[in-house]
Amino acid sequence: MGILLTQDAAAGGSAGGSLIAMLVVYGLFFFAMWFFFFRPQGKERKRVAAMLAAMEVGDCVMTTSGFYGIIIDITDDTVIVEFGNNKNCRIPMDKSAISKVEKNS
Repeated sequence: MGILLTQDAAAGGSAGGSLIAMLVVYGLFFFAMWFFFFRPQGKERKRVAAMLAAMEVGDCVMTTSGFYGIIIDITDDTVIVEFGNNKNCRIPMDKSAISKVEKNS
C-alpha cells in the first residue's frame, strides 16, 4: 500500500491529468457509438412503426420475402394479404413481415 501512495505522490498532477484525458476519450468514444449506431436504429424503428400504423385496406405491400400483394383485412397484429390475380390466394401474416407499403391512389 505504501508503494502505491509513494508512486502517486511522485507522479504529482500528471496522474490526475491523464485520468481526465482518459475519461474524455472514453466519453467521446461512447458518444460516437451512440451517434453512429444507436441513434439511426431508433430512427428506423420509428419510421417502420409509423409505416405500419398508416397501413389501410387496399394498400399495395411488399413482404420481407419479396412478394407484392394487396391488403384485404387488418387486425391488431396481423394482416391478410391477397397475392396475384388469383382471388383465392389470401394469406394472413404478421405485420412485422411487411417491409414496404405503397398507398393506393
